[in-house]
Amino acid sequence: MSRHRVDSQGPDDEVMPYSDDETDDELEASSEEEPEEEPTGAPLPPVEAKPSEMGWKVKANDRPYHQLPEFQKKVFLCIKKSRYSENSIKTYKYNVLTFLPLNLYEQFKRVANLYFLALLILQIIPDITTLPWYTTLIPLVVVLGVTAIKDLVDDLARHRMDKEINNRKCDVLLDGGFKELKWRNINVGDVVRLKKNDFIPADILLLSSSNPNSLTYVETAELDGETNLKFRLGLRATDERMQEVRQLAEFNALIECEEPNNRLDKFVGTMLWEQQRYPLDLDNMLLRGCTIRNTEVCHGLVIFAGADTKIMRNSGKTRFKRTKIDELMNYMVYTIFVMLILVAAGLAIGHSFWYEEIGLKAWYLYDGKDQSAAYRGFLSFWGYIIVLNTMVPISLYVSVEVIRLGQSKFINWDLQMYYAEKDTPAKARTTTLNEQLGQIEYIFSDKTGTLTQNIMQFKKCTIAGRGYGDPTTAEGVVLDRGRPVDWSWNQQADKKFQFMDHALVARVRSGKDKDANEFFKLLSLCHTVMVEHKEGELVYQAASPDEGALVTAARNFGYVFLSRTQDTITIREMEHESTYEMLALLDFNSDRKRMSIILKFPDGRIRLYCKGADTVIYERLSPNSRHKETTQTDLDVFANATLRTLCLSYKDISTGEYEAWSRKHKEAQVAMSDRDAALDRVYEQIECNLMLIGASAIEDKLQDGVPETIATLAKADIKIWVLTGDKKETAENIGYACSLLTDDMQIHYGEDINEKLSIRQANRRNQPQTIRRGKKKSAEPFFPAPGKNALVITGGWLNEILYEKKKKRRRLRLRRLGKRAPPANPGDGQPMDDWEKEMRQIDFVDMACECEAVICCRVTPKQKGNVVGLVKKYKKAVTLSIGDGANDVNMIKTADIGVGISGQEGMQAVMSSDYAFAQFRYLQRLLLVHGRWSYIRMCKFLRYFFFKNFAFTLVHFWYSFFNGYSAQVTYEDWFITLYNLAYSSLPVLLVGLLDQDVNDKMSLKFPKLYLPGQQGALFNYKNFFISLFHGIFISLIIFFIPYGAFLQTMGQDGEAPSDYQSLAVVTASSLVFIVNLQISLDTSYWTFVNCFAVLGSIAIYFGIMFDIHSAGIHVIFPAPFTFTGAASNALRQPYLWLTIILTVGISLLPVICIQFLYKSIWPSVGDKIQRSRKRYEMEMEEEERKKPPPFERGRRSRRSAYAFSHSRGYADLISSGRSIRRRPTARGGPQDSIREVPQREAENI
Repeated sequence: MSRHRVDSQGPDDEVMPYSDDETDDELEASSEEEPEEEPTGAPLPPVEAKPSEMGWKVKANDRPYHQLPEFQKKVFLCIKKSRYSENSIKTYKYNVLTFLPLNLYEQFKRVANLYFLALLILQIIPDITTLPWYTTLIPLVVVLGVTAIKDLVDDLARHRMDKEINNRKCDVLLDGGFKELKWRNINVGDVVRLKKNDFIPADILLLSSSNPNSLTYVETAELDGETNLKFRLGLRATDERMQEVRQLAEFNALIECEEPNNRLDKFVGTMLWEQQRYPLDLDNMLLRGCTIRNTEVCHGLVIFAGADTKIMRNSGKTRFKRTKIDELMNYMVYTIFVMLILVAAGLAIGHSFWYEEIGLKAWYLYDGKDQSAAYRGFLSFWGYIIVLNTMVPISLYVSVEVIRLGQSKFINWDLQMYYAEKDTPAKARTTTLNEQLGQIEYIFSDKTGTLTQNIMQFKKCTIAGRGYGDPTTAEGVVLDRGRPVDWSWNQQADKKFQFMDHALVARVRSGKDKDANEFFKLLSLCHTVMVEHKEGELVYQAASPDEGALVTAARNFGYVFLSRTQDTITIREMEHESTYEMLALLDFNSDRKRMSIILKFPDGRIRLYCKGADTVIYERLSPNSRHKETTQTDLDVFANATLRTLCLSYKDISTGEYEAWSRKHKEAQVAMSDRDAALDRVYEQIECNLMLIGASAIEDKLQDGVPETIATLAKADIKIWVLTGDKKETAENIGYACSLLTDDMQIHYGEDINEKLSIRQANRRNQPQTIRRGKKKSAEPFFPAPGKNALVITGGWLNEILYEKKKKRRRLRLRRLGKRAPPANPGDGQPMDDWEKEMRQIDFVDMACECEAVICCRVTPKQKGNVVGLVKKYKKAVTLSIGDGANDVNMIKTADIGVGISGQEGMQAVMSSDYAFAQFRYLQRLLLVHGRWSYIRMCKFLRYFFFKNFAFTLVHFWYSFFNGYSAQVTYEDWFITLYNLAYSSLPVLLVGLLDQDVNDKMSLKFPKLYLPGQQGALFNYKNFFISLFHGIFISLIIFFIPYGAFLQTMGQDGEAPSDYQSLAVVTASSLVFIVNLQISLDTSYWTFVNCFAVLGSIAIYFGIMFDIHSAGIHVIFPAPFTFTGAASNALRQPYLWLTIILTVGISLLPVICIQFLYKSIWPSVGDKIQRSRKRYEMEMEEEERKKPPPFERGRRSRRSAYAFSHSRGYADLISSGRSIRRRPTARGGPQDSIREVPQREAENI
């Protein structure tokens, strides 16, 4: 496994790159740092420098201000409206007035519906019509009606969801007091009051809260799927003077800030209030989609509402999704149109010649119309268009919709995809994409909340060289299976915390193991966790769930963190409380990968506690430190089990040493330039010669069944890419934990990828232009060496590789200079033109697709969507995206199928998804069972549907050779009307709904069964033409065998049954038998319902036919019912029954023989499994009895991930004292308004 990293001038792996969404001011700042080459020659014209202006203005408590003409934008012609969005959201498509016209417009955009409408118009014209108008009108009305009802039901569900959100209540300040308004009535500039557990209705500037310094905790699960709390702070100026309703009502500040955008990690603005300007940043903002936690009341000013909010801006463009089969089906319908026109034209020409040669000369055919042969041929053409219209089956689309609806219901009803713990069933939120689930080639998954539960558990530790965490008795006897520790001896313990090693608990309680006690004392003291006492319980608020897990572990082992002030920490050590003076808090950052705290003990000793990544702690250990090797061995074991490790150490400091260091620390704190670097240098001086205590191991708990699901999907040849906003090392570690990455893989990072792509690009530039432009892609692989490869690439490198950042910077710089873009120099790393940029993207996609695994980390929501779009565009592959937060919405909408994880705290992803369920492991059942079945059923349905309609329609073609090409129909009119609606629809519908080649367990056991769907092997043009030729063959037999039987025949009663009506009855009866028995041969899974449908369809045909041919109905309606007595007359002749039997037998015998040969000589994977079904079922029962072995990776390799995943903590907040409640008397004159809380990293946006 390659883990070699080279230093390069590439992008920072820790930074979240918002290349396409960067505001111009920040790009200007970054581009100014780059030296610009001044062109020689004539001097540049002077460029007028324009002051940077904030484009968005919000006036507090002043609704009319936002309706001023300067804030109006043109909507249509002279109609204008305010540029500030309303707070209501609209996801529905129709209202009462627009439903009928809009729905009909959408339905008639389907070529088939438009074709049948034109056909209906033709049938009204007397000279052309060969069939009554109702034969087309009835099926068309049924199709349009069923589709309209389905669309209406879907849209009503969207109306309900929008109404539920828009009608949520919120307190808004109006007319000097708070009034309860619905969300949809909130406007920009309103002051709102939010209470604990309220959803935040808009993007709001925090003014004040009930906590000290306007400290407000928010849960961002809707945005990023994380449940650990983040804190936000109001400005000190507003916090001190915005506590009373009267003060809030008098608030009249003007906010100038950035335009609405999709950047979740950035906000820039200023507040102008009473001739003072106050800077605003993201720490002051409460974003829509978050929830207020642990804060009784807070007040805020609405800055962005509705569609302008960041969460809505991140939702991406809603795309109309269609399946590959839909597209193929449309092309096939176009093919049928062409065939229809050609056949009708040929028969029309035949009619012209026939009329010239025979029609004109036969006196008995004279119809009294003096029309030329050409004109009669023209009329015949339109007549045949009407007669042969059933080649394009009108009921095809409505049948497809019914099947999809049924398949969606089966997904909703699947109890094996129901998550009982949170009462969350699977939900198919669309009914149009089911068969596409059986064709997925690429899955793009989020990490946090999708693969992981975002729950950290303290699993194991090593203290003084001894490992703990396996099931062990109090005496130290190792067990195969133990029971969790009973924490009843500790009143402050978290009852949910589970630990299996009783020996460690016994050692800590005995007080004899000083190292063990020091280990947990460090965990209880060295952190930035905030504590809240709620109803006698301790509630910890941590910057990351990892820290919360460690402090909770110390709490259960008897070292309970109780409270903290600006300069003290109080803990309970077993039975007595101790307060430690905090002299310095050296917080974590991504470069240091460690944090330290310097404490003064009650007895006057000064000690430094430090915890961090093993790589940085080991570099700073004292030569006298013990247990390095044994701890290292335990770290390898923990890393091998994919646990997140963290080394703990301490150092005793003399008073003189601390005072000398403290002076340097204070100097660094007030440094005017490069303060962070100065502080890091001072920290280095004290964090040395450490003594190792041990190491902790935390499990970033995966969702149940994630490794098994990924392994199963990989066997189905589905590639899984992880796209996450998390840090690289954390994402990589999860990749190992879920078996996406393995030790035998060669991992390639951003700089390596960039180098390979640059070499390929340089080679292409060196080729002659004619060859270069002709070759779309290189045949050479990027990784010619044998073995598995994986890509781990950050968002910064992704921009670098795809030229995103360079493109924007270059464009901006040229705009500032007032110039056009010159042609790029091949040596400057810029794309020479759009073709080269496209080739670079193709190269990247090709390289990624050569790999077994791809992990993209530190990527923005827009980048997630772009990566999915690249694979769709250049691989023409069917893609699926799965996520649980608002940051996943873009890729969910971009992919062919979007899946949302429901049951978590966030529901934004679910609202934008096509399918939703509670656990990642259900994905394999959705694809390998429901998806595969849906695909097989739909393909079988379509093949059969085209066949039965060709067989039905082409009988007219053969009949035309015997009726002078006069467009006369073979069948009775009512048979043509009811054939697709009643006589042949039910059996094929049931096959489309219920058929299965193997059961669900076999589908999961043999993932290779999924491959035909990816290859599109079951429905393509080859299958279409097979159905066509099968239909031609059957139509020949259906017409010519009865024709031959009727030729010069005498019945038993001496009457000749060779009349037209008897022929129509025999051909129709033969057709109904053949198509219903043919679907019986194609049915793999028989139920009572299938059997009933086949027999019932035949019975319905005879029942309706005898009724229509009865004398009674002819007396009531003489014009439409003209086949009086035809059925009873024809079917009482045994000779004709023999003809029907012979026709059916000759039609089905070749099909039976071909199916037998295929299953015997060329069996499919499904056929082979079906043969050995009993043996496989017995094997599966045996496997279920066996206990699966615990997950282990094959080779030990150390990966410390905790310190990399850790986000910056609350150190600045703690050391500033702003989290400590101040006395009322402290609230006096105005204080500094500019906070010194630095911008924290956006963890896992």
